[in-house]
Amino acid sequence: MNTSRNVLGGPLLACSYAPLTGFFRTGCCETGADDLGRHVVCVRVTDEFLRFSRSVGNDLSTPRPEYRFAGLKAGDRWCLCALRWKEAWQAGVAPPVVLEATHEAALRIVDLDTLKAHAYGAAAGP
Repeated sequence: MNTSRNVLGGPLLACSYAPLTGFFRTGCCETGADDLGRHVVCVRVTDEFLRFSRSVGNDLSTPRPEYRFAGLKAGDRWCLCALRWKEAWQAGVAPPVVLEATHEAALRIVDLDTLKAHAYGAAAGP
């Protein structure tokens, strides 16, 4: 049973099963001692973000069959490293955040108000 909490203080919800995401490939943005990148921010990727990520050395859109990775496309949900999200935010290309599926550990890198300002889904409000 997953006892992890999200940035809103509730139970951590799944980010994506297709594509299967998370450092542990559980579908959730869980973290642990081995997750040095802190893959804790659940995002809905955009073309703009994917181009940015590629430009800074992290190509997330090219398929890598040797890792059973089909590549991401706009609209996919993915557990992103907190520092990468912050870097994209500073560059003005941060993808929307699914707060209910973003691990509370993200708050060590990005404040809640900033995450809420980029919320996607139910927590974003009407």
